Amino acid sequence: MSKVTMKLDALTCPSCMTKIEGALSKKDGVENVKVLFNASKIKAEFDDSQVTAESLADTVTDLGYVVQSSKVKAL
Repeated sequence: MSKVTMKLDALTCPSCMTKIEGALSKKDGVENVKVLFNASKIKAEFDDSQVTAESLADTVTDLGYVVQSSKVKAL
């Protein structure tokens, strides 16, 4: 298992949070996703044998958000 924290450009509404959490939770291997609206961050735990942090960031980008940076830690 790994954990990723992604810093986003500012989120503009709470529905953005729901949209991102929903899309990432549907990905195979994602165990837990939390979007911190006020901090404009995403924290996710995932099985790195099924999905990569890069593909999670790509999913967020495909939704129309800008990932400024990401940090991955192995658990």
